[in-house]
Amino acid sequence: MSSISYDNTFGLVDLAVYTRLMAEDNSQQINRLKRNLTHALRQDVTQRQREYMVLYYGQGMSMEAIARQCGVNKSTVSRTLKRGRQRLYRCLRYGAANLLEQAES
Repeated sequence: MSSISYDNTFGLVDLAVYTRLMAEDNSQQINRLKRNLTHALRQDVTQRQREYMVLYYGQGMSMEAIARQCGVNKSTVSRTLKRGRQRLYRCLRYGAANLLEQAES
């Protein structure tokens, strides 16, 4: 049976405090990211890309199911999702400061 030394316990307490403090920090960043993502989805992604993203990521549909529902090839769905992700990435990577300023004003 192993015993827990004071040093190990102290480290666990420090880790718990650190984790709690970091979680509070991350929540603000996560909320800002969600706000920017929502704005980017409205402004920088085409209607078709947004529709496919909602079906794929929001409703968990497969690419095959989306293709059947929309009457297109699976490769069209795949390419459209890829282009939408690329647009979102560029927007969030390079335009996040501008998006945040516009959303707050």
